[in-house]
Amino acid sequence: MATSVAAGCKVVTATFLQPAIEKVASSFDVRPVSLSSHAPSAFRNPGLCSKVSCSLEENVQSVVTKVASVGKAAALALATAAVVASSAHAEGTPKRLTFDEIQEQTYLEVKGSGTANQCPVVATTPAAADGLTFKAGSYNLKKLCLEPTSFTVKAESPFKSGSEEFQNTKLMTRLTYTLDEIEGPFTVGSDGSVKFKEKDGIDYAAVTVQLPGGERVPFLFTIKELEATGKADAFSGKFLVPSYRGSSFLDPKGRGGSTGYDNAVALPAGGAGDEEELSKENQKNTAALEGKITLSIAKSNTETGEIAGVFESLQPSDTDLGSKAPKEVKIQGIWYGQLE
Repeated sequence: MATSVAAGCKVVTATFLQPAIEKVASSFDVRPVSLSSHAPSAFRNPGLCSKVSCSLEENVQSVVTKVASVGKAAALALATAAVVASSAHAEGTPKRLTFDEIQEQTYLEVKGSGTANQCPVVATTPAAADGLTFKAGSYNLKKLCLEPTSFTVKAESPFKSGSEEFQNTKLMTRLTYTLDEIEGPFTVGSDGSVKFKEKDGIDYAAVTVQLPGGERVPFLFTIKELEATGKADAFSGKFLVPSYRGSSFLDPKGRGGSTGYDNAVALPAGGAGDEEELSKENQKNTAALEGKITLSIAKSNTETGEIAGVFESLQPSDTDLGSKAPKEVKIQGIWYGQLE
């Protein structure tokens, strides 16, 4: 809101943005504020405020009539600026922290900051170095965290004569898609090879993204039962992708894999059963599919036992309990873990 006060306190011209004002007016209980001595005299002297006249657009008259004085109008302007500033701060990316820095934060410091959805970074000490610096041997990888930074889905191009390709998507899920607290045996060979087997942890997260054409694609981001082998700069393996919906989930017609109805359509005379086009809808399929992930170690610290790097995962999307073909989802991001 831009406000200009003419000399002699004749006219106050205010230009308001209708949606912002309506939102703030309904959300704040605006009260007069005490202004500093540096404010214009029209704001400091209540006697002069009655002489101030406001020229406003017709579409904001109903809002401004609720403001009893110019002082309240100034408070409303400050509240609007505070809302805009807080929204911009909330949308920003928080600073990445080390594992110890995250442990030192309180619940209220983490709440709403976005830090809980981020993986830690390797602590910077004299022992930190690029690549894998751990000696050959058997370790236990704990605190494994995978944070996606990019979701793309292989689908037909929205343009005519466009080929099928990976398209950028819009994330529809809140910041709850990071996998964490995963652990399992980790082996470093004398030839520089590595091997990891996933055993336990928060190893799946439901995610939904939206394609440019508007189609939404749900999938289960996971690395369940991963067995990855290779070199430190690229070790990969396959993992299971469970059904996005469980066997007890019921569709709108009450059909499910282990509960509900087996058949939601009337059987024809003679008991011939389902029509071919309805068989996929009636016979629910909750079988697990398969995905593949490649990880790379970019940095390690033998003093703290930390390793970190990047990953790229290819996995199928939801099949709606077997009624539709899955799409291929590519997930890229960063990961962090601790070797013991």
